[in-house]
Amino acid sequence: MSAKWPLGSEVKHRQVADGTMLYDASRAGNLQADIFDLAQLRQRGLIEAEARGRGTAWFIRMDSRRWVLRHYRRGGLMARISGDRYRFRSEDETRPFTEWQLTYHLYRAGLPVPAPVAARYVRRGDTYSGDIITERLPDTRTLAQAVQEGPQSLLAWISVGRCLRLFHDRGVCHADLNARNILLGTAPGLSTAVWLIDFDRGGLRKPGWWSDANLVRLRRSLEKISWGLPPEHFSEADWHGLLDGYQQGHAQRTLPRPVTSPQTTPLEP
Repeated sequence: MSAKWPLGSEVKHRQVADGTMLYDASRAGNLQADIFDLAQLRQRGLIEAEARGRGTAWFIRMDSRRWVLRHYRRGGLMARISGDRYRFRSEDETRPFTEWQLTYHLYRAGLPVPAPVAARYVRRGDTYSGDIITERLPDTRTLAQAVQEGPQSLLAWISVGRCLRLFHDRGVCHADLNARNILLGTAPGLSTAVWLIDFDRGGLRKPGWWSDANLVRLRRSLEKISWGLPPEHFSEADWHGLLDGYQQGHAQRTLPRPVTSPQTTPLEP
């Protein structure tokens, strides 16, 4: 188990064929490794839909529970060389375990992220492949989908900015902050609720220029998505609304504790 952060007693660690599985028994019960087997999931009719990006995410329905399964794949030139294989150094350095444990602690600290359910790596020689499962947030869409569908309200852009500042003030660096990794939903009072997803290669850092780089990356993502769309789908005024929310968020550092969180914990290792 991780020496960096303590994990609660609900987190179980199980040896599986050629690898290891980590899961939250309070959410998944006595979870078995076949939850990562796509062929079995399809045969049992448990896959509701899938979303394609650099990698594919599969939406799973287990009774009343809805989860998202994501398989780790390389991007860029490395995708042609090793596809979904990574060099194995240690268990806690595998990408699924690193992301799962980071998401676990962000969730327990009260930050708006999906609850992690399970992670697995399968080792073959000096390399491994991996998967992660998180809870599916109901009635949400990505910021990318929202921009493609039409103009968003100023309050929505302000809410996105506040959410980003919340993470940055706590030193959370999202390694791939783009419009597809930001989810929008409806909060009580018809305001916009915002979550961040996909913390692969993310981590905690001291204050620095990385937070500005995060915003620049998001801006490029929004410009790419809105290219060729009517200008009102994403405008300079929208971006300034996001930045206004980001500045406002500095003064709003207290979060309500998530209803489904067993307890909250500080982020520091």
